[in-house]
Amino acid sequence: MSGLPGGEELPLRDIHTPPPPELWPPAPGWWILVGLVSILLALGSVWLLRRYRNARRRRGILDELALLEGRQAGPALAAEISSLLKRVALVRFPRAQVAALTGRAWLELLDREGGGGRFAEGPGRVLAEGPYAPDADFDAAALLDLARDWIKRNA
Repeated sequence: MSGLPGGEELPLRDIHTPPPPELWPPAPGWWILVGLVSILLALGSVWLLRRYRNARRRRGILDELALLEGRQAGPALAAEISSLLKRVALVRFPRAQVAALTGRAWLELLDREGGGGRFAEGPGRVLAEGPYAPDADFDAAALLDLARDWIKRNA
C-alpha cells in the first residue's frame, strides 16, 4: 500500500532531531546561582580573614604574656599583667567603659567579662593594689593562668 493514489510513495524526509541547546548564554537560573555563590564566597572570605586576624592577635597577646612567665612576683609583674589586660579590654570593649577603671571597679569588669570572681576574690585581686605596693607578694603562676584564661575569652 502506498500513500498516494496510483501507488506512488510520498516524498518524505527522514526524522531530524533538533540541534542541542547552546551553552551560551546560560539560562537566568544559572546567573542567579553564580551570583549567590559569589556572594557566599565573598562573605566566607571576609569571615575567614577576620577569624585569622583575631587568632593572630590573640597569639601575639598570649606570646607577650608568655614572656612574663618565670619572672619574680612583684609590683612590676602585677603592673605589666594589668597593663596587658587593660590593652585587651580597650580593644574589646568601649573605651569610655574601660579607660578610667582602676582598683575594685577594674577587677569587677574583669570578673564580669570572664573572670568568674577570680579577680576580685582570687589571685587577680593583686591587680588592684599590687602594682603600687612595694612588697607585693602573690602567686605569679596563678595570676598568669588567670590572665591567660581571660585573654582567651576576650581577645
